[in-house]
Amino acid sequence: MTFDVHQLDEFVLVGAVVTLAAILAVRVSAGVGLPSLLIYLLIGVVLGEGGPFGIPFEDAQLAHALGFGALAIILAEGGLTTDWRQMRSSVRLGLSLATVGVAVSVAVVAVGTHYLLGLPWELAILLGAICSPTDAAAVFSVLRALPLPKRLTGALEAESGLNDAPTVVLVGIISTGAAADSGVLETAGIIVFELIAGGLVGVVCGVAGAWIMRRVALPSSGLYPLAVLCLAFTAYGAAAALHASGFAAIYVAALILGNSELPHRMTTRSFAEGIAWLAQIGLFVMLGLLLSPGRIDVDTVVHALVTGLVLTVVARPLSVLVSSVVQPMAARDLAFISWAGLRGAVPIVLATIPLSEGVDGADDLFDIVFVMVVVYTLLTGPTLPWVARRLGVAHRLQPRGLDVEAAPLDRVAADLLQVTIAATSKMHGVEVGELRLPKGASVSLVIRSGEVLVPERRTVLRAGDDLLVVTPRKLREVTEGRLRQVSQNGRLAQWLGDPTRRDRDRG
Repeated sequence: MTFDVHQLDEFVLVGAVVTLAAILAVRVSAGVGLPSLLIYLLIGVVLGEGGPFGIPFEDAQLAHALGFGALAIILAEGGLTTDWRQMRSSVRLGLSLATVGVAVSVAVVAVGTHYLLGLPWELAILLGAICSPTDAAAVFSVLRALPLPKRLTGALEAESGLNDAPTVVLVGIISTGAAADSGVLETAGIIVFELIAGGLVGVVCGVAGAWIMRRVALPSSGLYPLAVLCLAFTAYGAAAALHASGFAAIYVAALILGNSELPHRMTTRSFAEGIAWLAQIGLFVMLGLLLSPGRIDVDTVVHALVTGLVLTVVARPLSVLVSSVVQPMAARDLAFISWAGLRGAVPIVLATIPLSEGVDGADDLFDIVFVMVVVYTLLTGPTLPWVARRLGVAHRLQPRGLDVEAAPLDRVAADLLQVTIAATSKMHGVEVGELRLPKGASVSLVIRSGEVLVPERRTVLRAGDDLLVVTPRKLREVTEGRLRQVSQNGRLAQWLGDPTRRDRDRG
């Protein structure tokens, strides 16, 4: 099959229109309280063979490959935009949910669907493995919009970032028939090896990448986001080459890079968010194309509803309860974590693995998972704010007091920091001289209401000001730390100490 320039033109036109429609759907879905993934899936179904456009797409292997690529991008964005200081206190629970919790969930769903629906054990276990992981895209996009304490968001984000790795291995082993030959212990050993090895590869690539990025001054600011994303994908590829988990590697590497003091960090995060949105749109539209609505019948819907009920009401609460042994929490916190086990693209992508391997009953399995994700996303996603309020775990969002963006100055060993003073910052009313920055660092400009001011020591800073601070590169961390001290404690920060350090000690 050839692909000429005219077909390329048509592809570009259709792709641009569909992407714009999907972007506008984000606003529509937010207005009516629906998760945007459902709109994307609907677009794919409308474009597919069962819709008015009738675009045929039945290549499960291609869907499998593209789906894994999109998930890698989404995990990279999740790591780059996650604040480690907020996650650290709950990472034990998140890791337990991603391993022990997944095992409990697979077992419960498998037993439930085998006895309630009469599925063969192989398909029942496969269905349990496919449905068990939470979706990183759904968790990162939905939970970050809710006013939740960091102990909850940290655990849920860590779980969604790490639970893809064991489930991908498990679904792959079952789909290829290797599970029957390997046995339970060997299969568990493979999963543990892939998860640990992938995490170690991610640590090495993340630390090495951060070290390189801090010391290489690139000629254009637009190259920094590309370089950081390529470093994260280096971890993915290196882990895959070592037969380890690429998903674990890319998430850990991105988490380290996103929490390192890198040039143009805010620009990098914004770029990653845009690429992740594009990956989500393409992923969900593709999965909608892969569905054949004509195959959906009453039995499929009943199987999907029963599977989702077992997963939501029995498997998820039990897996959370067992996982919490490593990090006990209040009952209301565990109840919210149970309800917030959001499923999205990940189960549908995992369902393409048995499709691509030609497993008997894989078509029915894909349809069941698709319907279950749609129904239970409609149930859990929009109700999360209400559940958070009823359980008393929501609190008022506290705006960030200070945003810092850094850019290297190529000809001298210095960095230019752009500092934005938020409305809640205690830097409001502080004089420039009272900042007491390290020797060699200085506030060079103040931008206020569109006007540029050259500050003096007695210049009073105001909320909404943008400051340009020049600091020697070796003093950058000290300078940023001092600015954050003043932002949180005002001019008395010198005597009150470093609040960020106290927070780290408590975490």
